[in-house]
Amino acid sequence: MIRIVLADDANLVRGAIAALLDLEPDLEVVGQTARGDEATALVTELRPDVAVLDIDMPGANGLEVAEQLAQVLPECALVVLTSFGRPGYLRRAVGAGVRGFLHKDAPVGELAQAIRAVHAGEQRIDPELATAAMAAGLSPLTNRETGILRALARGESVTDIARNLSIAEGTVRNHMSAAMAKTGTENRIGAVHTAQEMGWL
Repeated sequence: MIRIVLADDANLVRGAIAALLDLEPDLEVVGQTARGDEATALVTELRPDVAVLDIDMPGANGLEVAEQLAQVLPECALVVLTSFGRPGYLRRAVGAGVRGFLHKDAPVGELAQAIRAVHAGEQRIDPELATAAMAAGLSPLTNRETGILRALARGESVTDIARNLSIAEGTVRNHMSAAMAKTGTENRIGAVHTAQEMGWL
């Protein structure tokens, strides 16, 4: 029996997926959560064979959870579901050790097959998402620029970011200017939006 934890903030969707997976003779959903910031603790507590993570969740997104689980419970196979075809998401997911990456609207039978595959050590990645990721290429942003844009997306001010990173405010602004140039945008809000759309954050 393959034991599964589901993390998805859409209660009806998560419940439907759980009910349908439980109909499979070799699959058992042993835990569910609607919040990303609760998912790591739940998976660590229940130690399932596979964790299925939606990307868009409150508290922490599915990619952040995947990165945490890769550190604390690497034996748990990971499947990420996304409603967004952002190419950077796939690269980041694979970098975190995710072996399954599917559209959220994929049939449950396809999800069940992906769960079995990743449990067996195989990869199951949606071919359209893989093609988009290859076409888009790597993120042009440095780690520091990415971190600053993420902080801006959380609503942090330049002063907050400078203090948290122990750098000058002018240095923060320089990194923001570089990020705006690389994303082809005219202001920090545009840079954050473009980076999010590409899945770089």
